[in-house]
Amino acid sequence: MAFIDSHCHLDFAEFDATREQLIRQSLELGINHFIVPGVSLAQSYSLTSFAKQYPSVYIAIGLHPYFMAEHSDEHLDELNKLAHKHKDQLVAIGECGIDRSIENIAKQTQIFEYQIELANQLELPLIVHHRQSHDLIAQSFKRCKPKFGGVIHAFSGSLQQANSYIKLGFKLGVGGVITYERAQKTRHVIAQIAPEHLLLETDAPSMPLAGFQGQHNTPLQLPLVFDQLCQLKQVTSLNRNDLKQRLYDSCSALFRI
Repeated sequence: MAFIDSHCHLDFAEFDATREQLIRQSLELGINHFIVPGVSLAQSYSLTSFAKQYPSVYIAIGLHPYFMAEHSDEHLDELNKLAHKHKDQLVAIGECGIDRSIENIAKQTQIFEYQIELANQLELPLIVHHRQSHDLIAQSFKRCKPKFGGVIHAFSGSLQQANSYIKLGFKLGVGGVITYERAQKTRHVIAQIAPEHLLLETDAPSMPLAGFQGQHNTPLQLPLVFDQLCQLKQVTSLNRNDLKQRLYDSCSALFRI
């Protein structure tokens, strides 16, 4: 039985000194695929080369709201050209979305909806970032309906919101958040969602698990996220492999890997 880390930034500089060893150790743990999202135009360009170096890496390209100050209308055109040129390399468009902690919601929305349309053109799923923005994302989805689903990265929301995403063909990203006792709402929701609607992720080097605060997160922590999910779902030792397989199949089906 194997794992897929459905969201990790292995190309980030934090891993420059340890990347080869980290990938080798991950493979030894049964983590045999990594989905690496794009966050900016420049980094999306570099990902097309990065993926060729590592057979276990699959990539998405996109414009993340954190880098809103960098993004321009020209970047949208360039992202479009890059996506069409490297379509065969891509498993998704993203990381894209809307974040209320960042200024200029109107520009964020424009860029997000452009990427929804791009994903639809290329028949690809979306990797969606949110922060205090489920309502805004829902509005964008009404104006520009995603046709090939995707994943709501680091999902934290209500059961109603979770089911709304699932009805649109989205899966929910499950990571380190569920290891924190204070995240009771998210833990309660995730416990109720069927495994075929969930993906495991780390968001490495971000989102460290409880007990590892202040450290860079890595894909090596993915089995600990799985352990916590097993506890939330009250999965017995006899059924762990079944849950692991269903999560693997969920990710494989979404990203077609």
